[in-house]
Amino acid sequence: MRPAPGLVVALLAWALVGALVAFGVLDVHAWVGTGVLLGAVAVVDWLWLLRTPTPRARRDLPHVVPVGVETEGWLHLHAEGRTRVRLEAHEGLPGDWPLRGLPRTLHLSPGRESSVAYRFTALDRGGVDLAGLHLRLASPLRLWRHRRAVPLAQQLRVYPNFAPLARFALFSAEKASRVVGAHIARHRGEGTEFQQLREYRVGDPLRQIDWKASRRAHKLISREYQHEKNQQVLLLLDTGRRMLAKDDALSHFDHVLNAALVVSYLALRQGDAVGLLASGGASRWLPPKRGLGAVDTLLNTVYDLQAEPVATDYLAAATELTLRQSRRSLVLLVTNVRDEDVADLLAAVTLLQRRHLVCVASLREVALDQGLERPVQTLDQAIGIGALAQYLDARDAAHKALRSRGVTVLDVTCAQLPAALVETYLSVKRAGRL
Repeated sequence: MRPAPGLVVALLAWALVGALVAFGVLDVHAWVGTGVLLGAVAVVDWLWLLRTPTPRARRDLPHVVPVGVETEGWLHLHAEGRTRVRLEAHEGLPGDWPLRGLPRTLHLSPGRESSVAYRFTALDRGGVDLAGLHLRLASPLRLWRHRRAVPLAQQLRVYPNFAPLARFALFSAEKASRVVGAHIARHRGEGTEFQQLREYRVGDPLRQIDWKASRRAHKLISREYQHEKNQQVLLLLDTGRRMLAKDDALSHFDHVLNAALVVSYLALRQGDAVGLLASGGASRWLPPKRGLGAVDTLLNTVYDLQAEPVATDYLAAATELTLRQSRRSLVLLVTNVRDEDVADLLAAVTLLQRRHLVCVASLREVALDQGLERPVQTLDQAIGIGALAQYLDARDAAHKALRSRGVTVLDVTCAQLPAALVETYLSVKRAGRL
């Protein structure tokens, strides 16, 4: 129980009466009488607030929310007593999560329920335990405030950002890939798996004409092919210290999981199987699965997976993947390549290439690009730019060493990663490299 601003104002007024008594303007009995009256009113107001029952409350939240996406929640409050209650309500979310709409001042009428909508953005993946609701009740005369806690314990599951998938479901796989930002030239009818016979169209290659069907139909008939289905895509994700970097509110590893979810969804839409191996810090293995139901399996596998401040052993990860996955696959290795990792990474890639097609996506911090654009005005700034340029040269040399082994290397920022992975996957598929 704490004094409210109303009580402070009343005490200041009483002090003013005391000043008037000191200057002989008022009699001392006026000051004593005013104090007794103020004390009696304050005690009655205090007792009234103390006896006011805590309102009943319930929380209306989705059990699963995407990380980094603003989500709507509701609080429902019901006054228990017979008098109108004025209070301030606040949600028990983690303190660093952005929150709009709370705290909110409410006036609860007796026997009626009031609802409050608010919006929050989850920044931490995994299982998050929400605390109870925090209320601050005001006394009838606004002289006191009383903090109350309503036990509304609830665990919220924060998943990688699955929100774009609902939008992708409205489009074909090809159009969805363009929504992501991937740019792939269309090649109608080309592929390795027979789909159907159709009437010849101008521009069809002669090798696609089915002469037997053309003779029976007395017109030219072409074979139409589609890209082979039931191929294998494996995501090899680095969970080591490189993924702890941040360019915004989310870590690089959060961005990696979001991008992995996008490319997995599109690959599953194409009829391929998607698997995942996380290695470096925490480890997870999901064997390749087909069908859009695999998205839920993928989400449940990685939603609480976190990067750890440890060095990544690329060769150990490649060895584990080779032992677990015997069928040829497109391996998308997502990490942050540094020059000191080149020897280990080259050995890992060489091992994977014996059976698989390998693509390395190397995340680049946005600060690197921003650093090169800053004007140089002092010696310290010049030294910093020189060190940055040297680091980028070493990074480029590491990428060239990988490319010399026939590895596709994507040098991208977190924002560019989803489109780059989708574009690489579709390019490999349309070229029939698997």
